[in-house]
Amino acid sequence: MSERVETWKTVESKEIADCRIFKVREDHSKNGAKEGKFYVIENPDWVNVVALTKNYDVVLIEQFRHGTGEVTLEIPGGMIDAGEDPEAAARRELREETGYTAERFVLIGRSRPNPAIQGNWIYHYAAIDAEQTGEADFDEHESVATSLCAVMEIPRLIKTGAITHSLVLAALQFFSFFIMKV
Repeated sequence: MSERVETWKTVESKEIADCRIFKVREDHSKNGAKEGKFYVIENPDWVNVVALTKNYDVVLIEQFRHGTGEVTLEIPGGMIDAGEDPEAAARRELREETGYTAERFVLIGRSRPNPAIQGNWIYHYAAIDAEQTGEADFDEHESVATSLCAVMEIPRLIKTGAITHSLVLAALQFFSFFIMKV
């Protein structure tokens, strides 16, 4: 790339909505003579977990998503609580949503969910030798069904469109690099 990308400077910023799990901010920004209003969704950072059992199964969950009005096939994950370490959040989310735990957690990557309108990170973890040690303990607005899938079946689930959540797809890509030692 030969051209330098110009950045915008925020001149004024104000919160316009507090929606419990995220806030919406309106920024008035300038780039030289250009100026405009931009909207940013402020989220906490998130985690998700590719949990692999000793039998090489991946722990998957199904849950209803209000944005699409559909049940989606995903991996466990959620928001990092204020002051919480990302790995601690990954351990908590895996246990709460599935009842599975693991001794070994590995940070396999992190990515930006949607940098056009969000500033947060999602941390992708692998939980190695995960095993069910208890019952799920959902948040009050969650209803999750847990299942196991052979790790070798994951590419088929992606290719057939059974897994469509982009943050889950990112985690599974990082996981493929991790298991291939790329």
